[in-house]
Amino acid sequence: MRAGWRLCALALLVLLCAAAQVSVGSTGATLGALFGDDAHARTVVLELRAPRVLVGLCAGACLGVAGALLQSAIRNQLASPEITGVGSGAVLGAVVASVVGGVAAQPLPMAGAALVGGVLGGGVLWLLAGVSGDVAVRGVVVSAVLVGTTLVLLTARPQLAGAVSRWLLGSLVGRTWEHLAPLWPVALLAVVAATLLGGVLDVLAVDDDHAHAVGLAVVPWRSAVLLLAALATSGAVAAVGATAFVGLLAPHLARRLVGVAHRHAVPAAALTGAAAVAAADAVGQLVHVPAGAITALLGAGVLVLVARRTGGMG
Repeated sequence: MRAGWRLCALALLVLLCAAAQVSVGSTGATLGALFGDDAHARTVVLELRAPRVLVGLCAGACLGVAGALLQSAIRNQLASPEITGVGSGAVLGAVVASVVGGVAAQPLPMAGAALVGGVLGGGVLWLLAGVSGDVAVRGVVVSAVLVGTTLVLLTARPQLAGAVSRWLLGSLVGRTWEHLAPLWPVALLAVVAATLLGGVLDVLAVDDDHAHAVGLAVVPWRSAVLLLAALATSGAVAAVGATAFVGLLAPHLARRLVGVAHRHAVPAAALTGAAAVAAADAVGQLVHVPAGAITALLGAGVLVLVARRTGGMG
């Protein structure tokens, strides 16, 4: 099957996962309520479940694109927002904003704080790994330090633990149209820009010598790609928290489905990430756990498989 048809199949999968996500919940309202006479059920679907689904799809797309960008720019198949300091930095930025500025309930300032944290977290790793290039190990260390700092802040202000816990767990509970407003432009920008950068990503994914040989300015383009990854990650984290391993899982599945060319792999990663978050939230609502817990369980298995295949483990 050609890549275009496989992208269409992925888009259909996203729609099916979103329909399932809409139709689960404690009230019993389903997608069919949009066409029925039950005004209460229709309100539940339109005002509670629809924004939750759309926020999840946009966040999943952002994380899938961020993973594809990071794995190409760093040339490491283990790279993802979780182990490059970007995701944990974005979480720390959101928590700092809550502790210092009390902006936990304001989506736009929270997105800005998460962006600053994500860029700083990725920048720290970039500086530390610049000499040795050992991104994976140093990324785990940087992420551990950032997560530890986040926990220290929460220990100092335990009254905020409940309000910020969703950034640590990754949850779509309580997501509204207000949370979607700053997120969808970020998702659209990330998907379109990353797809247009497909040729650059193909060159960066080979090696620096090849990039210089074809006339590509490596440092500026890699910096731009990493900044775009930080923007996508931060937008997702500010909306739904640290939804673990979506940024790792989605690019790997995308490449297996449509090949390694980024003009196909990037949109495929966005669709795969969106489907993963929607499916995880649907399952999570059935078993009463956050979507981030479901993706963490699945992603941990993928991480082990990828690490073994690439020689990063065992």
